[in-house]
Amino acid sequence: MKWPPRRPLACSLVALAGITFISVPQEIEIGREENRQVRKRTAELHDAQVTAYITRIGRRLAKAAPGAKYPYSFQVADYREINAFSLPGGPVWLNRGVLHAAGNESQVAGVLAHEIAHIAQRHAADQLEKTLLAKWSLGMLGAMLGNVGGAGTAQAAGAMVADGVFLKFSRDDEREADRVGLEIMTKAGWDGRGMIELFETLRRQQKRDPNAVDVFFSTHPSPADRIQNLTAAAARLRRSAARQAVRDTKEFRAVKARVVLKLPAPHSMR
Repeated sequence: MKWPPRRPLACSLVALAGITFISVPQEIEIGREENRQVRKRTAELHDAQVTAYITRIGRRLAKAAPGAKYPYSFQVADYREINAFSLPGGPVWLNRGVLHAAGNESQVAGVLAHEIAHIAQRHAADQLEKTLLAKWSLGMLGAMLGNVGGAGTAQAAGAMVADGVFLKFSRDDEREADRVGLEIMTKAGWDGRGMIELFETLRRQQKRDPNAVDVFFSTHPSPADRIQNLTAAAARLRRSAARQAVRDTKEFRAVKARVVLKLPAPHSMR
């Protein structure tokens, strides 16, 4: 798909009742730059089998996502902690710890679907707008980002990475990402119970080894109330599903065995 022609940000930012909207192409450009900067400071897992597997799941989920057709990409961070995050315009990162903790493929799909939902609902773009406008006036922002892909884009992306803005979603954003993510994974053919099961795993893990999940809980709400809300929604979606939902696959079991038994131990984020 060819993206719309690039335009100056001054044309793609629209002020309305004090709210500023960044265009999708601008969001994608800043997300790409953010991803380049995140890669410099992240221990990425460079394993062709694992990366290809996560990318296959991610792309299948992305086809079921609502909204703009973002150029979604999927990377695996080589950290033992259970966590995942998304950047504006398409990049999704999954910690290797998710693969260690997951008991079946639908649980992995649930994590990726949640992050895809954040992007599809433009939650990161909203946070991006608020942060940029807190740092610069609308006029300064338009001048700085006047040319998409220029030095201003790198400066804006650097501010986002430094402030950790892409991790700061509201509780309303998280609830919406749960709901939309559940719809995405169900539409793509996975059993929605996987998302709930992973939350239950996180809750158990918190009791056994809080250090393994403190990163997740620092950027995501506690799963207690989310489990209750998702259980009812998953039951409704399961009843309306037209085909047998996927819970597990041989590919997942092979990849899990690889990351647990064959690859060097993951890094710690501490």
